[in-house]
Amino acid sequence: MKQHVEIIYDEVDENQAYESLISKVISECFKNEKMEKLKLYVSITLTCPSKIKEINKEYRDIDKETDVLSFPMFEKEELEKMIKEGYEIDEALGDIVISIDRVKQQAEEYGHSFERELSYMCVHGFFHLMGYDHIKDEDKVIMRAKEDEVLNKLSITR
Repeated sequence: MKQHVEIIYDEVDENQAYESLISKVISECFKNEKMEKLKLYVSITLTCPSKIKEINKEYRDIDKETDVLSFPMFEKEELEKMIKEGYEIDEALGDIVISIDRVKQQAEEYGHSFERELSYMCVHGFFHLMGYDHIKDEDKVIMRAKEDEVLNKLSITR
């Protein structure tokens, strides 16, 4: 199976369980979008609250902590063309930054496992990289359906 993810630790201890779960989830995202044969990959940084707050302030001018940030490299139309034509360049689809502490808090708050919350953050970030959003209700419905499809295929439920 092609590795579609690069994991970076920033003020978070390395964790093989995180890596295994993230790799499985991102691979399923690529498969779901019919991109598994492309040489694209996702860079995921696992970090702490202070670092994600700093990144959020620097790139979005929002001075607060968040759970996940996504930084796409391509526009949605570019990606559609790349998928259709079979993109052959080994390149980042984009970057996702996840606050591990926030994942732990939200898992507890929502009453499900840490694994489910981390998986959701990965899927959510991935679909932002793919050009999906949830600002408008009609877009949110489409994005949530795609997220649920991937998580359900992996039997990762609430």
